[in-house]
Amino acid sequence: MLDQHLSDCSHVQSPPIRRVTLAALAALAALLLCAGPAGASELVAYGAGNGHGVGMSQQGALGYAEHGWSYEAILAHYYTGTALGSAPPKTVVRVLVGGKVRKIALETYVRGVVAAEVSSGWPMAALEAQAVASRTYAITAHAGGSKFDVYPDTRSQMYLGKAAETTRTNVAVAATAGQIVTYEGKPAITYFFASSGGRTESVQNAFGGSTPEPWLLGVSDPYDAGPMHRWTVTISFKSAASRLSGLVSGSFRGIEVLKRGTSPRIVSADVLGSKGRTLVSGPELAARLGLYDTWAYFSVTDAHGTRPEPDLSRQPAAGSEPAPPPTGPPAAPARVTGAGGTSATA
Repeated sequence: MLDQHLSDCSHVQSPPIRRVTLAALAALAALLLCAGPAGASELVAYGAGNGHGVGMSQQGALGYAEHGWSYEAILAHYYTGTALGSAPPKTVVRVLVGGKVRKIALETYVRGVVAAEVSSGWPMAALEAQAVASRTYAITAHAGGSKFDVYPDTRSQMYLGKAAETTRTNVAVAATAGQIVTYEGKPAITYFFASSGGRTESVQNAFGGSTPEPWLLGVSDPYDAGPMHRWTVTISFKSAASRLSGLVSGSFRGIEVLKRGTSPRIVSADVLGSKGRTLVSGPELAARLGLYDTWAYFSVTDAHGTRPEPDLSRQPAAGSEPAPPPTGPPAAPARVTGAGGTSATA
């Protein structure tokens, strides 16, 4: 791919050494420029969203709340086919804090999460949706297996304790006390993330080896906005090759996307090298290159301009927008009370 510019310089003739003139030096400089290293080129990623893309977009939930949607309607939109139920009574959450496991009452834990995850100035419906999603995630996540349930950071969800609590976020937690998201009467794990870019992703396309779940399907997210709704990352070929160490066969030549999910997020791609290609998952590719999301399209910029990288997915480009939003908020779904489930208690 990068060798194309070498053939474009075939008209430059090297002068005889006996007659080194200014014109000859200029011609020689042109030759060196055309035969320059791959490091002179840049890989440009045009992307959307921030996070893994599965479940509820926090920026999207903010947009829905600003357009009059209730927290029940917001949750029903992001978690397909779900209802609201109740957490088992006296549930505690085992949080790994400073290398030690702390047992925290569920509602106390959720108060320390909501204030850490979103701005207290957001509309109440967005705060309430976050409270229910965080409560449900806490009792369905088992990050430490039998030892603990959640980390206090983005490996699970942010937890900053009482010091982070605010009046408004505590009101949201109290207004939804005990409520969790359920699917067919059982607690449904409620992944969430910062920004969708306009569409969320189905879980099996984002988390390698995951089983498809009927409530974790990619959905349109027309109100998602914020600073990471669209972004561009530019990386020198030298830096890209270093970040992709172990995946580049020979000299780095670029990226070829093979498959995308229900959104334009990358499921798989090939890292192209002068001696061959190496298959890589979308999440690993994004992590290695330092991208904000796997929703990305690639181009190469060099002395000859900018050209798109090969893409076999046939998905629309990152600038494409989802379908227009509905004209008004839907009616709130019916609440199913008394839904049980496995408690996260020790």
